[in-house]
Amino acid sequence: QVQLVESGGGKVEAGGSLRLSCEASGRTFSSYAGAWFRQAPGKEREFVASIRPSGSTTRYADSVKGRFIISRDNFKNTVFLQMNSLKPEDTAVYYCAGGDLSRSYYSDYARRWDYWGQGTQVTVSS
Repeated sequence: QVQLVESGGGKVEAGGSLRLSCEASGRTFSSYAGAWFRQAPGKEREFVASIRPSGSTTRYADSVKGRFIISRDNFKNTVFLQMNSLKPEDTAVYYCAGGDLSRSYYSDYARRWDYWGQGTQVTVSS
């Protein structure tokens, strides 16, 4: 089992930046792909970004490409999401996820990811 705990959410004005962290415990997280999803009120959970276990390649949703950067530090069992040029439409609860490389990494669907954190709120004001 893998336990994931997010931190770093908060309130920021449009154009600002936030950095989210996801610390893993339990099994060695370096063997799993990592991802960030988000869910706004009344909407389904949507894919934001994913990263391979090695950190060598990443994927992004079109809505955040060029603004968000996913990275990881396997020595610290932590995955990060650097969010720049934030927009009000980025407001959501952000969830960290973990999953098997072959099953999860290329998937934008939440059901293909096995482990989840509790979420952290990000609010962007205009």
